[in-house]
Amino acid sequence: MSVHIGAQPGEIAERVLLPGDPMRAKWIAETFLDDPKCYTEVRGMLGFTGTWQGVRVSVQGSGMGMPSASIYTHELINEYGVKSLIRIGSCGALAEELQLGDVIAAIGSATDSNMNRTRFDGLVDYAPVADFDLLRTSVDVAERRNTTIRVGPILAADAFYTDRPDLYDALAAYGVLAVEMESAAIYTIAARYKAKALTILTVSDHIKRGEAMPSDQREKGFTAMVEIGLDTITGRNP
Repeated sequence: MSVHIGAQPGEIAERVLLPGDPMRAKWIAETFLDDPKCYTEVRGMLGFTGTWQGVRVSVQGSGMGMPSASIYTHELINEYGVKSLIRIGSCGALAEELQLGDVIAAIGSATDSNMNRTRFDGLVDYAPVADFDLLRTSVDVAERRNTTIRVGPILAADAFYTDRPDLYDALAAYGVLAVEMESAAIYTIAARYKAKALTILTVSDHIKRGEAMPSDQREKGFTAMVEIGLDTITGRNP
């Protein structure tokens, strides 16, 4: 039993979706999974296990930011034997061509965090990347579902609010599609402990245009992302 999750051995599947918001984890479990059962309420960070098309899957809230996501990723892999993790969440678009509701699969995650610099004693700028098999499967799944998915790099930021919006312009010029707050840590820890990881995001805001998806549309707007994530992590191509 881990400190922050507290589930019993065997209660968590080898395949896990990682939304940041614990209430989104509850919504996913109750909306998409068959026979979901809650295995943790520690610190209000809900986790559920059920089945998707007959395959056992867990959904675990991971909180906001890389420190929180690091804790859950580390414990899921090392304490519960999780083999595959897909972060599913919202992001702010940086690329002009992206629209609200668009789905992104993050091939790599740039970051302004010092977490990896500390990990490598400041000698290397480690490049956190997605697992290729999961990434390829997500593209195939999206195509079969007739959903457009944009593949490219994103930024995992330490701070939600920034005094340097000009840096977003520079990142966009280098092909960075969007910004969120967890993916670099998840990719790094999964690589360290030989697990597979991918990040799939829905554009909820466009930072450069000042657009935002209304709150009452976010759940329905995230359905395509969740279904792609579930089909990808179970290896199912509809």
